Amino acid sequence: MPSPRPGAAVPEFDLVNQHGEPVTSRSLGDRAYCLVFYPFAFSRVCTAELRELASEHARFAAAGVRLFGVSVDHKYALRAYADQERLPFELLADFWPHGAAAQAFGCFDPQAGRAGRSTYLVAGGRIITAFSSEAGQARSLGEYRRALLELDGDEGVGRLVRRKGL
Repeated sequence: MPSPRPGAAVPEFDLVNQHGEPVTSRSLGDRAYCLVFYPFAFSRVCTAELRELASEHARFAAAGVRLFGVSVDHKYALRAYADQERLPFELLADFWPHGAAAQAFGCFDPQAGRAGRSTYLVAGGRIITAFSSEAGQARSLGEYRRALLELDGDEGVGRLVRRKGL
């Protein structure tokens, strides 16, 4: 399945966080959020990326953006990982059906059975920005910062959505 482009409606997803609580595209509605797909918890590059995002969590919160990490790991593994790393944001388990959300977003690697490194900033139920990196390469923190510069809380999301005609 191809990756959704900016302006496209967000694909539907139905996941649970590391505590088993449901997080769905429907429950998030028009809120601004960022889905950060990554291959596996506890891996070197993923851990470095998520630590870097944790250090920027306040920037996301100030922009009114809820941050989520998404992998094919089980919720129990994600809970241990989030606790170990003291991550201030939720991790979502795309465990079963295996990689269904990653597939819907066009970033599932069926040969490796994992999500690719893709990020989607969503507001108003639409993809605002999408970017990715190759396997084994972390995404640039600068890309996240550039995406957030366009947002200024809920009013900024509304202006952005109107300006881009989303």
